[in-house]
Amino acid sequence: MSFMDAREAGSKPGSGGAASQQNEAIDRRERLRRLALETIDLSKDPYFMRNHLGQYECRLCLTLHNNEGNYLAHTQGKRHQQNLAKRAAREAAEKPALPQPNRRATTRQTVKIGRPGYKVTKQYDPETMQRSLLFQIDYPEIEEGTKPRHRFMSAYEQRKEAQDKKYQFLLFATDPYEVIAFKIPNSEVDRSDRLFSYWDQDSKVYSLQLPFKPEPEKIAAQQAAAGAGALPPGIPPPPNFGLGPPPLPPQAPAPPPQFNPNFRPPPPAPMGQAPPPPQFMQQR
Repeated sequence: MSFMDAREAGSKPGSGGAASQQNEAIDRRERLRRLALETIDLSKDPYFMRNHLGQYECRLCLTLHNNEGNYLAHTQGKRHQQNLAKRAAREAAEKPALPQPNRRATTRQTVKIGRPGYKVTKQYDPETMQRSLLFQIDYPEIEEGTKPRHRFMSAYEQRKEAQDKKYQFLLFATDPYEVIAFKIPNSEVDRSDRLFSYWDQDSKVYSLQLPFKPEPEKIAAQQAAAGAGALPPGIPPPPNFGLGPPPLPPQAPAPPPQFNPNFRPPPPAPMGQAPPPPQFMQQR
């Protein structure tokens, strides 16, 4: 290249000609190779291998390279990066889901002072034929800033007695009292506005009203029996709210007395003697 050609290409006087795109690519790869050799340890690369011919091989892409710089330039290329992403996605899909470690939450070590007092009241609504339970738990020594809690527990969660699917348990808990449980029927709970709880901070009483949904079969049987004048077996009578003793069931009328035409009253006994015993009619 002449001096005039170099001036026309834009080079400065006293320097070489302008580098072509090929020369720029070579220079860029050389700079990347030197930088990679300073920052990357090839002994820790799992895909770097040197074969018996003295060449360097990429076991991921199955390519051959003449020197380490060429291999490092390949690792920065698009093909090698795509193969790394595909391999990571395949390993993530084939890797089985490991169970999560069982991390238990730290519990407070509180000294329990015993069981609280309680009162349970059975309630009955004659209009809706709905039964409910009212629990009142006394917590006079409850810790400041705490509120009692309750939850339902299945019969299969406890280990104190035999499991019975006809019953469930209602638990009440707060510090520093022990947890108490009530065994209640395993009926469907009415979770409407009839189910409510209230904590009275003045009297330290926790109240919970637990209504049960009425069962249609039992209601139909109860109504049919009430029309006939008797309740079917297995259904208790409704409670009496101060209306006096419950009426007695109807009884069969007593048979009329039988008349004996041959009966004659005995003569009166003389003075000082006991009267003869009465004569009873004999059944034939």
